[in-house]
Amino acid sequence: EVQLVESGGGSVQPGGSLRLSCVLSGDTLAGACMAWFRQPSGEEREGVAVINSANSGSYADSVKGRFTISRDDAANTVYLQMNSLKREDTAMYYCAAGPRLPPGLCTYMISSVFGYWGQGTQVTVSS
Repeated sequence: EVQLVESGGGSVQPGGSLRLSCVLSGDTLAGACMAWFRQPSGEEREGVAVINSANSGSYADSVKGRFTISRDDAANTVYLQMNSLKREDTAMYYCAAGPRLPPGLCTYMISSVFGYWGQGTQVTVSS
């Protein structure tokens, strides 16, 4: 059974940093299209970042230059480094695993592409 477990969320002041981790079990991370999504309370889920098998990331405009997605296939783990956090980054953050795609096809954060989801980790940015 494929499972994703996120960790690293918490409360932080504006301008602070957090690093989220997502561990995949039940399958091998290598080659999989992986992504982070977020859902603020009362709002729709939105894509944050996606990373392909070539370790190249794509980002939502709202987080470009502040967030970095990375992967460690040997550890079956995907990370999201979040710097210069803003109040509007407050949300539940979800890790998602998709199919093994050629790198050029793993650039879009379309939730229906991703078949496996974690339970989420809460990120709260406030002073």
